Amino acid sequence: MKTPHVVVVMGVAGTGKTTVGPLLAARLGVPYAEGDDFHPQANIAKMSAGTPLTDEDRRPWLDAIGDWAQGRAGLGGVVSCSALKRSYRDRLRAAAPGVVFVHLTGDRALIEDRMSHRQGHFMPTALLDSQFATLQPLQPDEAGVAVDVSGGPEEIAERAVNALDSLPGPVQ
Repeated sequence: MKTPHVVVVMGVAGTGKTTVGPLLAARLGVPYAEGDDFHPQANIAKMSAGTPLTDEDRRPWLDAIGDWAQGRAGLGGVVSCSALKRSYRDRLRAAAPGVVFVHLTGDRALIEDRMSHRQGHFMPTALLDSQFATLQPLQPDEAGVAVDVSGGPEEIAERAVNALDSLPGPVQ
């Protein structure tokens, strides 16, 4: 890539954003930021209790991620963020116009199985239905790629790198 993209690894809970994101960042030679670290404590408490976040809850979180992405413009970076709705992605693009999205996609049964085996994460499997109900996949006019999450993390990261290579360079 001529100039590194700032990449938002998106998708429903359990698709592997936190696993694939750092692998993708390492392959691109850019820093990784964990999107969950940008959540205010009140959001984490709600999700831990099994309560889905509202759009209002997500605004400060999205703004913090957008600020990070803007700060990495021209330098590159990878950040995980569910970015389930077009309006969330629009908010991120408003802060950092050159961001591109890697939408990790997969079969609900596979994702539920992966979620049921992870430990120490605040997002319960019970919220998966609300995640899928909220999901608005990338549209043709959005800069990004969809990457299937079947297979292992290294394989998924390699698919993401190859898909990103097909995109034009970032907007300067």
